[in-house]
Amino acid sequence: MRILLVEDDPILADGLIRILARSHHVVTHETNGVRADDLLTAHEYELVILDMGLPDMDGTEILRRLRHRNVKVPVLILTARDKVEDRVQGLDYGADDYLAKPFELLELEARIRALLRRGQSASSAVLQAGELCLDTVGCRATLHGEALELSARELSVLEILMLRAGRVVSKELLIEQMSDLGEGMSLNAIEVYVHRLRKKIETGNAHIRTLRGLGYLLEINESL
Repeated sequence: MRILLVEDDPILADGLIRILARSHHVVTHETNGVRADDLLTAHEYELVILDMGLPDMDGTEILRRLRHRNVKVPVLILTARDKVEDRVQGLDYGADDYLAKPFELLELEARIRALLRRGQSASSAVLQAGELCLDTVGCRATLHGEALELSARELSVLEILMLRAGRVVSKELLIEQMSDLGEGMSLNAIEVYVHRLRKKIETGNAHIRTLRGLGYLLEINESL
Protein backbone atom coordinates (compact mmCIF):
# COMPACT_ATOMS: atom_id res chain seq x y z
CA MET A 1 0.00 0.00 0.00
CA ARG A 2 1.22 3.51 -0.83
CA ILE A 3 0.73 5.98 2.01
CA LEU A 4 1.39 9.72 2.04
CA LEU A 5 2.52 10.98 5.45
CA VAL A 6 2.31 14.76 5.81
CA GLU A 7 3.98 15.62 9.12
CA ASP A 8 6.56 18.30 9.95
CA ASP A 9 7.67 16.85 13.31
CA PRO A 10 10.79 14.84 12.34
CA ILE A 11 10.79 12.61 15.44
CA LEU A 12 7.12 11.68 15.09
CA ALA A 13 7.46 11.20 11.33
CA ASP A 14 10.45 8.89 11.74
CA GLY A 15 8.51 6.71 14.19
CA LEU A 16 5.47 6.56 11.94
CA ILE A 17 7.56 5.63 8.90
CA ARG A 18 9.13 2.74 10.82
CA ILE A 19 5.72 1.50 11.98
CA LEU A 20 4.26 1.66 8.48
CA ALA A 21 7.32 0.02 6.89
CA ARG A 22 6.99 -2.82 9.40
CA SER A 23 3.56 -3.51 7.88
CA HIS A 24 5.08 -3.49 4.37
CA HIS A 25 3.65 -0.13 3.30
CA VAL A 26 5.53 2.21 0.97
CA VAL A 27 5.59 5.64 2.62
CA THR A 28 6.11 9.02 1.00
CA HIS A 29 6.92 11.63 3.65
CA GLU A 30 6.37 15.37 3.15
CA THR A 31 6.77 18.22 5.64
CA ASN A 32 5.49 21.12 3.54
CA GLY A 33 1.82 21.80 2.87
CA VAL A 34 2.18 23.15 -0.65
CA ARG A 35 4.40 20.26 -1.75
CA ALA A 36 1.97 17.79 -0.17
CA ASP A 37 -0.88 19.32 -2.18
CA ASP A 38 1.24 18.96 -5.34
CA LEU A 39 1.87 15.29 -4.55
CA LEU A 40 -1.83 14.63 -4.05
CA THR A 41 -2.56 16.29 -7.39
CA ALA A 42 0.00 14.22 -9.29
CA HIS A 43 -0.06 10.81 -7.57
CA GLU A 44 -2.45 8.25 -6.14
CA TYR A 45 -2.25 6.88 -2.59
CA GLU A 46 -4.25 4.36 -0.59
CA LEU A 47 -4.12 6.47 2.59
CA VAL A 48 -3.14 10.00 3.64
CA ILE A 49 -1.98 10.72 7.19
CA LEU A 50 -2.26 14.48 7.55
CA ASP A 51 -1.05 16.92 10.19
CA MET A 52 -2.99 20.17 10.48
CA GLY A 53 -0.29 22.71 11.39
CA LEU A 54 2.04 22.74 8.38
CA PRO A 55 4.36 25.27 6.73
CA ASP A 56 2.97 27.21 3.74
CA MET A 57 -0.45 25.53 3.65
CA ASP A 58 -2.64 24.37 6.54
CA GLY A 59 -3.81 20.77 6.61
CA THR A 60 -7.45 21.81 6.40
CA GLU A 61 -6.76 23.58 3.11
CA ILE A 62 -4.97 20.50 1.75
CA LEU A 63 -7.97 18.43 2.72
CA ARG A 64 -10.45 20.92 1.24
CA ARG A 65 -8.60 20.93 -2.10
CA LEU A 66 -8.34 17.14 -2.12
CA ARG A 67 -12.08 16.67 -1.71
CA HIS A 68 -12.83 19.48 -4.15
CA ARG A 69 -10.98 17.38 -6.75
CA ASN A 70 -13.31 14.52 -5.76
CA VAL A 71 -10.45 12.30 -4.60
CA LYS A 72 -11.85 9.54 -2.37
CA VAL A 73 -8.61 8.47 -0.65
CA PRO A 74 -9.08 7.88 3.13
CA VAL A 75 -7.56 10.67 5.25
CA LEU A 76 -6.49 10.31 8.87
CA ILE A 77 -5.83 13.61 10.65
CA LEU A 78 -3.09 13.71 13.28
CA THR A 79 -2.95 16.98 15.18
CA ALA A 80 -2.34 18.65 18.51
CA ARG A 81 -5.58 20.59 18.00
CA ASP A 82 -7.88 18.60 20.25
CA LYS A 83 -10.84 20.96 20.69
CA VAL A 84 -14.23 19.66 19.61
CA GLU A 85 -14.62 22.41 17.03
CA ASP A 86 -11.27 21.44 15.47
CA ARG A 87 -12.40 17.84 15.12
CA VAL A 88 -15.74 18.90 13.66
CA GLN A 89 -14.03 21.17 11.14
CA GLY A 90 -11.65 18.41 10.02
CA LEU A 91 -14.46 15.91 9.60
CA ASP A 92 -16.65 18.46 7.82
CA TYR A 93 -13.84 19.10 5.34
CA GLY A 94 -13.83 15.40 4.48
CA ALA A 95 -11.47 13.61 6.89
CA ASP A 96 -12.31 9.98 7.57
CA ASP A 97 -10.81 9.83 11.06
CA TYR A 98 -9.20 12.13 13.62
CA LEU A 99 -6.53 11.33 16.20
CA ALA A 100 -5.27 13.95 18.65
CA LYS A 101 -1.63 14.09 19.74
CA PRO A 102 -0.26 12.51 21.85
CA PHE A 103 -1.68 9.13 20.94
CA GLU A 104 -0.98 5.46 21.53
CA LEU A 105 0.77 3.72 18.65
CA LEU A 106 -1.44 0.64 18.97
CA GLU A 107 -4.53 2.81 18.48
CA LEU A 108 -2.95 4.51 15.48
CA GLU A 109 -2.13 1.16 13.86
CA ALA A 110 -5.70 -0.05 14.43
CA ARG A 111 -7.16 3.09 12.88
CA ILE A 112 -4.85 2.78 9.87
CA ARG A 113 -5.92 -0.82 9.31
CA ALA A 114 -9.58 0.17 9.56
CA LEU A 115 -9.18 3.01 7.05
CA LEU A 116 -7.29 0.82 4.60
CA ARG A 117 -10.05 -1.78 4.81
CA ARG A 118 -12.63 0.95 4.26
CA GLY A 119 -10.70 2.25 1.28
CA GLN A 120 -10.84 -1.21 -0.26
CA SER A 121 -14.58 -1.60 0.26
CA ALA A 122 -15.46 -0.47 -3.27
CA SER A 123 -13.50 -3.39 -4.68
CA SER A 124 -12.20 -6.64 -3.32
CA ALA A 125 -9.20 -6.36 -1.03
CA VAL A 126 -8.07 -9.76 -2.34
CA LEU A 127 -6.57 -9.91 -5.81
CA GLN A 128 -6.33 -13.22 -7.65
CA ALA A 129 -4.41 -14.31 -10.72
CA GLY A 130 -4.77 -18.03 -11.28
CA GLU A 131 -3.45 -19.80 -8.18
CA LEU A 132 -1.81 -16.60 -6.97
CA CYS A 133 -3.65 -14.51 -4.36
CA LEU A 134 -2.78 -11.19 -2.73
CA ASP A 135 -4.50 -9.73 0.31
CA THR A 136 -3.77 -6.03 -0.24
CA VAL A 137 -4.90 -5.02 3.26
CA GLY A 138 -3.13 -7.79 5.14
CA CYS A 139 -0.09 -7.48 2.83
CA ARG A 140 0.04 -11.26 2.38
CA ALA A 141 0.50 -13.26 -0.80
CA THR A 142 -0.21 -16.96 -1.25
CA LEU A 143 0.43 -19.50 -4.00
CA HIS A 144 -1.43 -22.84 -3.98
CA GLY A 145 -2.78 -21.66 -0.61
CA GLU A 146 0.74 -21.44 0.86
CA ALA A 147 2.19 -18.15 2.06
CA LEU A 148 4.88 -16.54 -0.08
CA GLU A 149 7.84 -14.86 1.58
CA LEU A 150 7.98 -11.52 -0.19
CA SER A 151 9.72 -8.27 0.70
CA ALA A 152 7.76 -5.02 0.87
CA ARG A 153 9.05 -4.03 -2.57
CA GLU A 154 8.19 -7.41 -4.05
CA LEU A 155 4.68 -7.13 -2.62
CA SER A 156 4.36 -3.70 -4.22
CA VAL A 157 5.47 -5.01 -7.61
CA LEU A 158 3.06 -7.92 -7.33
CA GLU A 159 0.13 -5.67 -6.42
CA ILE A 160 0.78 -3.33 -9.35
CA LEU A 161 1.06 -6.23 -11.80
CA MET A 162 -2.01 -8.02 -10.44
CA LEU A 163 -4.12 -4.87 -10.63
CA ARG A 164 -3.15 -4.68 -14.31
CA ALA A 165 -3.10 -8.41 -15.10
CA GLY A 166 -3.22 -8.97 -18.84
CA ARG A 167 -1.91 -5.48 -19.55
CA VAL A 168 1.66 -4.31 -20.11
CA VAL A 169 3.17 -2.41 -17.18
CA SER A 170 6.18 -0.26 -18.00
CA LYS A 171 9.21 0.03 -15.73
CA GLU A 172 8.54 3.75 -15.54
CA LEU A 173 5.05 3.13 -14.15
CA LEU A 174 6.47 0.71 -11.58
CA ILE A 175 8.99 3.34 -10.50
CA GLU A 176 6.30 6.00 -10.21
CA GLN A 177 4.00 3.76 -8.21
CA MET A 178 6.66 2.42 -5.86
CA SER A 179 9.07 5.24 -5.20
CA ASP A 180 8.87 7.37 -2.11
CA LEU A 181 10.67 10.73 -2.19
CA GLY A 182 13.46 9.74 0.17
CA GLU A 183 14.63 6.76 -1.89
CA GLY A 184 15.41 6.79 -5.57
CA MET A 185 14.22 3.78 -7.53
CA SER A 186 16.27 2.82 -10.57
CA LEU A 187 15.40 0.73 -13.60
CA ASN A 188 17.98 -1.81 -12.49
CA ALA A 189 16.29 -2.11 -9.09
CA ILE A 190 12.94 -2.76 -10.77
CA GLU A 191 14.54 -5.53 -12.83
CA VAL A 192 15.92 -7.14 -9.66
CA TYR A 193 12.53 -7.06 -7.86
CA VAL A 194 10.74 -8.51 -10.88
CA HIS A 195 13.38 -11.23 -11.29
CA ARG A 196 13.04 -12.27 -7.63
CA LEU A 197 9.26 -12.21 -7.80
CA ARG A 198 9.19 -14.23 -11.01
CA LYS A 199 11.23 -17.01 -9.38
CA LYS A 200 8.98 -17.10 -6.31
CA ILE A 201 5.76 -17.56 -8.30
CA GLU A 202 7.13 -19.84 -11.03
CA THR A 203 5.43 -22.98 -9.68
CA GLY A 204 1.99 -21.44 -10.24
CA ASN A 205 0.03 -20.80 -13.44
CA ALA A 206 0.61 -17.03 -13.29
CA HIS A 207 3.88 -15.82 -14.70
CA ILE A 208 5.58 -12.52 -15.50
CA ARG A 209 6.62 -12.05 -19.11
CA THR A 210 9.18 -9.44 -20.12
CA LEU A 211 8.35 -7.48 -23.27
CA ARG A 212 11.59 -5.88 -24.35
CA GLY A 213 11.29 -2.11 -24.60
CA LEU A 214 7.74 -2.14 -23.22
CA GLY A 215 7.73 -3.59 -19.72
CA TYR A 216 6.15 -6.57 -17.96
CA LEU A 217 2.97 -8.57 -18.42
CA LEU A 218 1.35 -10.79 -15.79
CA GLU A 219 -0.26 -13.69 -17.65
CA ILE A 220 -2.30 -16.73 -16.63
CA ASN A 221 -1.48 -20.06 -18.30
CA GLU A 222 -4.84 -21.83 -18.21
CA SER A 223 -3.33 -25.10 -19.47
CA LEU A 224 -1.34 -25.63 -16.26
